[in-house]
Parts: sequence; C-alpha cells; structure tokens
Amino acid sequence: MYPGEHKTMKAHPQILYVDDDPKAGELMLRFCEDQPYGCRVFTNPQQALEFFIEHGADIVITDLRMPHLSGTELLAKIREHNTEIPVIITTAYSTVDDAIEALRLGAADFIKKPFDMDELILLVGKTLDNTRLRQENALLKQQLRDVNKGMNMVGDSAAMQALYETIRKVAEIRCNVIIEGESGTGKELAARAIHELSPEADKPFVVIDCGALTDTLLESELFGHEKGAFTGANQTRQGLLEVASGGSVFLDEICNISDNMQVKLLRVVQEQQVTRVGGVHPIDIDLRFIVATNRNLESMVAEGKFRHDLYHRLNVIKIQMPALRDHREDIPFLCQHFVDYFNQRYHRQAEGFDARSLQSMHDYDWPGNIRELRNTVERAMVLAEGPELHMPPLSEQISATAVGDAIDSDLPTIEELERRYLLKVLDHFDGNREKTAESLGINKSTLWRKLQQYRGNNETKESDT
Repeated sequence: MYPGEHKTMKAHPQILYVDDDPKAGELMLRFCEDQPYGCRVFTNPQQALEFFIEHGADIVITDLRMPHLSGTELLAKIREHNTEIPVIITTAYSTVDDAIEALRLGAADFIKKPFDMDELILLVGKTLDNTRLRQENALLKQQLRDVNKGMNMVGDSAAMQALYETIRKVAEIRCNVIIEGESGTGKELAARAIHELSPEADKPFVVIDCGALTDTLLESELFGHEKGAFTGANQTRQGLLEVASGGSVFLDEICNISDNMQVKLLRVVQEQQVTRVGGVHPIDIDLRFIVATNRNLESMVAEGKFRHDLYHRLNVIKIQMPALRDHREDIPFLCQHFVDYFNQRYHRQAEGFDARSLQSMHDYDWPGNIRELRNTVERAMVLAEGPELHMPPLSEQISATAVGDAIDSDLPTIEELERRYLLKVLDHFDGNREKTAESLGINKSTLWRKLQQYRGNNETKESDT
C-alpha cells in the first residue's frame, strides 16, 4: 500500500486508486484532501485487489499498463467479486482497442493521461451519481417484486399499507364488498386482489361494466337468456353471474344501474339465484359480489337515487381507495413500475426520471390519479431521446377542471358540449385519432363517425397521424 492515505468520514464515497507511478498516487491524495471523498492509493495492483476483496470501495480508478497485473486484468478480477462497482481506466497509451476491451469487461469509463484532476473528479462524481441511480432503480424494482405480493398494486405508503391490510382481511371471508374511490385509483385492481388472495382464487373472477350497457343488455349479460326469449336469441346462453358461480363478480360503476335493475339484482344477491331472461326456473349460484363506484353510495341512498336495501346487502365491508395526491410518496414506485412495463412494451431501455421531474410529479395533484400518471409516463417514454426520462410540462396535461372551464362557460347543449370536448382532446393530441380515441375511451370508428358529424366545423382536424 502507498505509505500515505487520505482519511475522511466513513460516510464519504471511498476511492481506490491504483497506479504504479508513485507521483500519480501522491497527486491524487493531495487533491482528495479538498474533496468529499476518501482515498486509498496502491502502487501494486495485486495488493489493491486484496484490499478491495476484504474492504471494498465505492469506485476504483486504475492505470491500464502496470507490471504483474494490467488494468484490464485487475478489472476482470474485480468483476469476479463485484459486478456493480464502477471502474475507471486511465492510461497514457490509449487506443480504440484498449477502450473497447475495457468497456467490454465492464469499465464505467476511460480517460487518457495526462488529464486534469478537476476533469477526473467530475468524472468520478458523474460515475457515482449514475451508479447510485442504477442502485436506487434496482432497489425500487426489488421492492416492487417483494412488497405486497398478490396485491397487483404498487406502493408502500401508510395509506397503501392500510389498504393492503384491509384487503387481506376481507379476502379470507366470503363477504360482499363496496369499493369507492375517484376514477383512476385502481378499484378493479383492489377487487382482483381480494379474489386472488381468497380461498376461491382458482375460481372465476368476472368483470362487468354496468355503466357501458343498457338495462336490456345488462340483464341479458348478467342473467343469461333462454332460446327464443327475444328476437335474435337463437340459443340458450348462460349469464355472467352463472359463469362466475363459485368465484367473484366485480360490478364496476354500479351507481349507474336503473332502479328496475337494482330490484332484480337485490333478489339475486339475497337469494343467490338467477333466472334467465325468458326462463321460469331459478338457478342456484354461489357468488361474492364486489361492486365499485366513483360516487358515494351512502349519499345516493339518502337522496333516493340508490335502493337502501341493495346498498345494505352489498355494504358488508366498504373500502375507500386513496387518491394519488394522498400518497404522493408512492409516485417513484409507480413511475418505476410503469417505466419497466413500457420498456418491455416498446422495447426501450429507459432508466427512470430525473430528480426535477420526480419533484414536479410529487407536487402535482393528479386529478386523474394513477391512470393519469401511467399516461404521463407512457408519453415521456414515447418522446424520450435517451435513457433518462423527463416530465412533460404539467400545463400540457388535460385535467377535468381545465376542460370544464374551457367548454361550458356558456351553458351549451349536451351535443355542443360533446363536440367541444372531442375537438379539444383531438387538438391536445395534435390530430392523432388513435391517441384521442384511447383518451376518450371510444374506438377509432366511433371517433371517425363523430368527426364526420362535426366535419363542417373549421376546428376539426383531419390528420390521421
């Protein structure tokens, strides 16, 4: 070991500097005295390796050409013990082949002598920052894999931990559940977690969007029908409640069903029996009902908009999904989760968001909750020009409040309101119909028909990009 060493607080990053030229080591020690780094200097690479194996380091800087053990050979031996430690190669005899070989073996960077010490320290700082970012991302990924297995949800905040605990307790007992929460908070994920953690996890889990179907269609979907029950009923068909028997059914946006359908559903929940449309014989079923709504059902009952008897049949347990603004500390976990997902989907290698973007996302209120965050990460991934992601300006986000202020100040008709909103979203996506349709929750053919309807308006964009 070199006779001198710079000692500093253990919390400071530790540099292991290897160079057979004693003057280079002495210069490095002197320079580190004014830097937030500890430094160990070796002129013998074998001794440096032995020290590293026993004590480790935060970064290794090694000369390329040394007696007994070259810099690339030292790098290879270091990699046998640690695949993550960053190693910087220095040399006065650099060639392209040297650089390629060093990088192939896993060197973090390559710097040619003579170099300015300030330049080297800047490189050290950048390398340590990149290493820290990779380690933090790896830790996040491991936490995402390990924490709350079976939940299919991301987040480790107090709010989410309380939610997980409730889900675990509810899953064990076959009772009905109401899940309330704002749009985009993950109500279906919570419902699916209840089912997958239950003893009936191997039985069916059926999802029905009550807000997307008329009464007639919803009744047929839920209860099934007999052959000849109505025009087009050419054969007997099981309803989804019958198909789900033994497992769980998730009725999303139950607040949208009519009073007539509430009466029919009440009987099914009470009796655990369904009668197909056009049938006369009840069929026994065995179901856990999990329902979700973005409105307060208790308030709807008080206003006479939802039947109190159905509400009390369903309300054995009520789960309130937290809005994203109420557990902002989970945003880095969620971002990393979506980055990993879109890396696979789009064959990218993004590493994550820069610190300023993460702070910006932390400060934003996310009216669209996790769904809005997911779309924001996807947009950043699509537009990214490198591995580091940047948050698009929040002023460009479409929020329900901003859209509302822009389109309904003159109390337009429903048709006019729809026209203005469609055109505003289309304009937001620069005429991209696919993105517009996805954002509106409709298919491209429906969007095309509506655009044809409003074709005479000069604001309509006809781009198919």
